[in-house]
Amino acid sequence: MSPNTCWLCKMFRAEENGISSKLSLEEVLQWSQSFENLVTSKYGPMIYKTYLKTEHSDENIEFWLACEAYKKITSQRKRISMARKLFTSYIQPQAPNEINIDSPARKAIIRNIQEPTQSCFDEAQRIIYRHMERDSYPRFLESQFYQKLKQSLQTNGN
Repeated sequence: MSPNTCWLCKMFRAEENGISSKLSLEEVLQWSQSFENLVTSKYGPMIYKTYLKTEHSDENIEFWLACEAYKKITSQRKRISMARKLFTSYIQPQAPNEINIDSPARKAIIRNIQEPTQSCFDEAQRIIYRHMERDSYPRFLESQFYQKLKQSLQTNGN
């Protein structure tokens, strides 16, 4: 059994993660309409992250989701703490989950990290969004993983 089949099987065990029993065919089909539909749906980001792990690029969706959460922080103290975590996890050179952004975006974050604003990660988030939308999202739609997920939901009549 291939590694892809293994994690695919795990995903369909409702007892393990509770997703497969809640996931609808309608939601899964909407993901193919646009990348925006995928990342803003209830289960899309988690499913997409599972797929990205197979490509060793799950740091992209993790960073994008962390930025979405970061923008909602209203406390300056919490914003500073979260900004530092984002920086050390994804932005600084040799970060454990370093993302692929250009030098100007990285330098702007380094300049602004001392007094982070709600929008200080916006450009990096846009870059990562575009990477995913243009690169891994089309592969996701063509993947055996997505195709089997659709097929399973069609077969089960969800």
